[in-house]
Amino acid sequence: MATSARLIEANGQELSTEFFGNPDDPAVLLLHGAGHSLVNWPDDFVERLATGGRYVIRYDSRDAGRSTTYPVGAPPYDLRDLVADAAALIEALGPAPVHVVGMSQGAAIGQLLALDHPGRVATLILASSTPGGPGHDHPDLPPMSERLAAFFTQADEQVDWSDRTAAVEALVEGERPFAAESRPFDAEGVRLLAVRTVDRSHDIAAQSTNPYLLDAGQPWRHRLGRIAAPTLVLHGAEDPLFPIEHGVALAAEIPNAHFIPLAGTGHEVFPREEWDTVVPALLAHTAGSGE
Repeated sequence: MATSARLIEANGQELSTEFFGNPDDPAVLLLHGAGHSLVNWPDDFVERLATGGRYVIRYDSRDAGRSTTYPVGAPPYDLRDLVADAAALIEALGPAPVHVVGMSQGAAIGQLLALDHPGRVATLILASSTPGGPGHDHPDLPPMSERLAAFFTQADEQVDWSDRTAAVEALVEGERPFAAESRPFDAEGVRLLAVRTVDRSHDIAAQSTNPYLLDAGQPWRHRLGRIAAPTLVLHGAEDPLFPIEHGVALAAEIPNAHFIPLAGTGHEVFPREEWDTVVPALLAHTAGSGE
């Protein structure tokens, strides 16, 4: 499987981008969540998509991994700027639209890409998402779990991000409350990923802070009915941040969207146990018209 990596200038940013598979295959762009970087899309998962006949592209958004970073606590951009970055990256890759897969904050970016840059999006896959954006009020949908709310109230403790060991452990413990409770938490696997994340990040403090400070801008839930791209919504049955009703509502508000619940899945990148469901679904959705 051919693999390459390069920095791509898009919308005035340097975005660290990796490519997997045959460039002649349909392109699938992976948008990671807040606090994550491109490595949070597991290599084995990416390989399964590539061997399934997809040209897979993953990149670090601003303040993530090896892309452009900004001072901790003062990001001079908002969510719409991340959308513009993604649109510019797609344009830099070539004239054809791409299949967009977004997780959490990446799914919010995906929604806005499909609304504001429809010519860039062939099909849309949204995971661990909510109608509109995080930070917008959805009184008709259930709130986060009490367990996760308790975690946030205790999360004011300062982390010494300059201490590699402390940074790794903070990333591990930061993932724990978002995982499904019905499966044992894979602390060792998450720790290995955290080590890789810390070691390849220009500024792990910025990556772990700035994405959570972004202004989501004006709500767009009322616009979801205008999304024309064929859409697939995947959502964890045990998502503690956006309970599954959020995914059901999102699929209901996008015309002809298809919904797949994922058992044993929290607010997390697709667990390996669900890949036999997720990978065929993504390959089917990104084939032809995506239907």
